[in-house]
Amino acid sequence: MNESVATPIVAGTKIARTRGAERMHRCRQRRRDGLRSVTVDVREAEIDQLIRYRLLASANRDDPIALRKALHGLLDQVFR
Repeated sequence: MNESVATPIVAGTKIARTRGAERMHRCRQRRRDGLRSVTVDVREAEIDQLIRYRLLASANRDDPIALRKALHGLLDQVFR
């Protein structure tokens, strides 16, 4: 009979994760925190509106992180 033996985990040690495992860990943590990830296509005209509403600086129109923050700001205003 071939039994696998589990490797004991010593308290205080950290097991290295692969990049894929770390990404999955972050995804699961976001779900536990009540967040969901979605991909959204944004038109140039919508980016222009975010700039007009002062949610996005025109210099940051091509910055995906700034755009994400601007969209979060918009959603915060709408759902207050």
